[in-house]
Amino acid sequence: MATLYETDFHAWAYRQADLLRAGRLEEIDTANMIEEIESMGRSEQRELVNRLVILLLHLLKWRFQPALRGNSWRLSIKEQRLRLAGHLEDNPSLKSKLDQAIERAYHLARLEAERETGLAESTFDSRCPFSFAQMMDEGFWPD
Repeated sequence: MATLYETDFHAWAYRQADLLRAGRLEEIDTANMIEEIESMGRSEQRELVNRLVILLLHLLKWRFQPALRGNSWRLSIKEQRLRLAGHLEDNPSLKSKLDQAIERAYHLARLEAERETGLAESTFDSRCPFSFAQMMDEGFWPD
């Protein structure tokens, strides 16, 4: 027999919230609740990596395609800096995962930069050439 979790996630989520509010902890779907809470944490970490990918991609394009620099890239870099700052403010524990996130994001950004620019993979550093402080510095525009 299918559970509410399987048939109507929305109703299941509100049911769990109602049970928590009522203090009826023994009725909570513990296994699925644990899974969903952990999934929320992973989602926040994915968001961090995704924002870093976009920022790094545009920083790489800015650095390696100076003739194509434009307002679109500038605005994207500014936007990602603001969104990253906000995301880390909302999720300060993610700061402890920054090195790992930057490494993962740079690998993806490098592949995307290669695809979008048509430049050889060897054009781009094998490791992220920017510190997090540089990435977030409003005055930093790589040459």
